[in-house]
Amino acid sequence: MFQITPAFAVPFVEVELPNADALNQALATLILAREAEGAAYRNPATSMRINPGLFESDFNFFAWPDQPVQQLRELCWGAMSRAIAQLNGYGAAEMAKLEIASHTWFHVTRRGGWFGLHNHPMASWSGVYCVAAGRDDGTHPDSGVLHFANPLALANMYLDAANQRIRAPYGMAGRSFRLRAGQLVLFPSWVQHEVLPFHGDGERITVAFNCWFSFAGEAGAQPYGH
Repeated sequence: MFQITPAFAVPFVEVELPNADALNQALATLILAREAEGAAYRNPATSMRINPGLFESDFNFFAWPDQPVQQLRELCWGAMSRAIAQLNGYGAAEMAKLEIASHTWFHVTRRGGWFGLHNHPMASWSGVYCVAAGRDDGTHPDSGVLHFANPLALANMYLDAANQRIRAPYGMAGRSFRLRAGQLVLFPSWVQHEVLPFHGDGERITVAFNCWFSFAGEAGAQPYGH
């Protein structure tokens, strides 16, 4: 027998929301209006450096009663539930007992804005939804990309002709997403990720969330930070 298998795979889930233009326009209008209110909606205690090109909201975005926010919430939780069911082999009875808790927030990024490398240590799943991608100036191929570091920290300890060109999913490179409006990416919260500097015009608007889960009647883990 000769068999090659991906022994330490990391699941990423990509979802394209259909006909999302009207929803995204409504979300962008609402988010930019709330951003303009400044401290009323800004995260008061961020655990990361927030540079001048970035606005980070507080962590209760999906609690807003506004219709476009609740529509996005249902779409994101629907995708999350589908991913959890498939990856864990849960049936309808188990999914009906699954309870979700979350932190949810938005970022507005303008030219020069970025967000440093981090993960979310007390959550199981995280996600990023793109409301608006901004207008790329075409001069920086990595402008504003959502980049994930390769978690195989020792994979490039020794490189030679036998492994320096090894192909995905076994290579040592990270993974980047140039998010499009209407695109949702779900990923395990432990994976280190960052947003590279945005060099475009207008606003790059994203909604992000961390989730932790328990079955009804069971104690769940408590989060900290983001």
